[in-house]
Amino acid sequence: MARRYPLKPSAPPARALRIPYADALNPQQLAAATAGPGATLVIAGAGSGKTRALTYRVAWLLETGVPADRILLLTFTNKAAREMVSRVEALLPAEAKSVWAGTFHHVGHRLLRRYAPVLGRKSDFSILDREDSRKLLDACVPDLGIDVKERRFPRGDVLEDLISHAIDTETDLVEVVERRTPQFAPLTQDIVRVADRYHERKRALNALDFDDLVNLWLVLMKTHAGPREEISGRFQHVLVDEYQDTNRLQADLVDLVASRHKNVTVVGDDSQSIYSFRGARIENILEFPERWPGSRVLKLETNYRSTPEVLSLANAVIRANPRRFEKTLVARRGPGGPKPALVGLADGDEESRFVAQRLLELRDEGRRLDDCAVLYRSHYHAIELQLELARRNIPYVIRSGIRFFEQAHVKDVLAHLRLAHNPWDELAWRRVLPLLPRVGEATAAKLHAALTAVTGLTPLEAAIAGRADALIPKGARDAWQSFVAFLGRALRSGLASRPADFVTAVVGEGGYEAVVFSKFSNAVQRLEDLEALARHALRFESVEALLSEVALTGTPSGETVLEGAADDEREKVCLSTIHQAKGLEWGAVFVIGLVDGRMPSARALREPGGEEEERRLLYVAVTRAKDDLHLSWPRMQAAPSGFPLITRVSRFLSEIGRDSVEEWEVSSENPPREGPASIPGPSGRDRLEGPE
Repeated sequence: MARRYPLKPSAPPARALRIPYADALNPQQLAAATAGPGATLVIAGAGSGKTRALTYRVAWLLETGVPADRILLLTFTNKAAREMVSRVEALLPAEAKSVWAGTFHHVGHRLLRRYAPVLGRKSDFSILDREDSRKLLDACVPDLGIDVKERRFPRGDVLEDLISHAIDTETDLVEVVERRTPQFAPLTQDIVRVADRYHERKRALNALDFDDLVNLWLVLMKTHAGPREEISGRFQHVLVDEYQDTNRLQADLVDLVASRHKNVTVVGDDSQSIYSFRGARIENILEFPERWPGSRVLKLETNYRSTPEVLSLANAVIRANPRRFEKTLVARRGPGGPKPALVGLADGDEESRFVAQRLLELRDEGRRLDDCAVLYRSHYHAIELQLELARRNIPYVIRSGIRFFEQAHVKDVLAHLRLAHNPWDELAWRRVLPLLPRVGEATAAKLHAALTAVTGLTPLEAAIAGRADALIPKGARDAWQSFVAFLGRALRSGLASRPADFVTAVVGEGGYEAVVFSKFSNAVQRLEDLEALARHALRFESVEALLSEVALTGTPSGETVLEGAADDEREKVCLSTIHQAKGLEWGAVFVIGLVDGRMPSARALREPGGEEEERRLLYVAVTRAKDDLHLSWPRMQAAPSGFPLITRVSRFLSEIGRDSVEEWEVSSENPPREGPASIPGPSGRDRLEGPE
């Protein structure tokens, strides 16, 4: 009998990889890029090369046989998606073109073009941009016959923000109105009616707004089994960038899309979760291991950006946060850089002079101005600095914003001061009059013409005398009478000659606070700006002096290029809020205004989790610096009472060890010098403390 000899099938040959992954990536990046199937959370520290790891992750999937059109890469900007796909194409030119990559809105748009009929919509829908949405919401108010004469009703921008936040956080609109804009609580039912009417109008127009592109995608996945199976079956691997910035709706979408194959890779840094005001939930990343049992957690801790000295401070800053994934940033660069400088200044003016002088010194040392940035919690913290830079002819640019005195709400209030100082100021009239309800540009022009036509009276005197009352629209008469009466009282009492008091009165007694809440979606921040304007005005003895200062140094004169830099007008210092600076880096960074009440902000401390997020915000700020880092605070600041207020150094600086920084003394007679000065406080050698 013949002997049986079983012949085993040959194993398929291992796929030859064209990319030398181990040579291109550090060990932590390699582990993230080549992770096996299943759920993976990559905690990517600041400057650790997360984009590189994610790019190589896509390449690895392609090289190991995953079809490109079965990979979904979700990002927060289309630019980021294009950059990553471009990098993959550089590695694998032919394979990457079919990868589904883009923002949640971009991918939702592609899917809804196919599945809209399932939701009772047409596939040829149009898309409303933010301006379209605002106009349609404004049109819905008169549609419903809502009377806006008695009290101000929120404008389209504010309504759009409230509705969007309710959708993003999967929260009832009533709750959102009561929590975010309690001053509109009596109008809640009308706001809900407007929202309902807005959705009806969109459907009638066969249009979707930006929120619909994601929300309807989620509705499709939750309520229609067929499309859910098709979509989740299509995408074999789901990858998400900046996962710490996802809101509740987006996290639910990721879970549903990845539910079939259960291959999901999310990359983010819990220590850089700073957008809760936009609906982002840090719980999404913190709870990912519970959402996906059995998931692996990998860490990228090698930092390629900053010196060890900067990272030592960054690690110390975030250590006090109780809710976080443990990680320690380690510098790829060698030691030898300067320790972060900790600088206490007398007040905001001295802080601004210090920053300006130090910028000039850094430039003399060879540092370009466009490699320098000044970061702060809110734009109004940089009022004094903007003026100081303009005085010294140091060019600067404000990232994603405009100069303080060029902001709409600041110009509105200053226009009131201009009227009191010069009643013939036509531009001031043209700015103030349309703030009244039902007064547009055309009516404002007629009113101004009537006021200037009265012989023997200034336009303001004519207004007080009632010479233009007949031209006021019926719905604006009460507001007009209040406005005119306020200006009359301000002139008679001398209030209009006291700039700080007058600014405060315009916002309060003059009714501008109500305008802010109805006109701007970020009303609280803008009111903080106006409080800062009032404090800034304390240094001026007259309205004329304040207005002259604004006109002469609050203009774009700060754009003038320094002598010797005429060949390159892009060399400008960057001024930015910390939120706007996320993802960027500079050789030298100044973080200013580090006092309790500013960093952390008083408003944030009243919110659950607010202190932790503020600490993460400082962490983001310090990790923007590559070489030089300066942390400063004013020991005193102006108060509305006119008396200087003694500040308390930020509690976050009190938490870091003394060995993480180098304390500087500043003398008004001499340039800044390094020194062993201590900061008074009760905690002894181991902590930094500020003045009580």
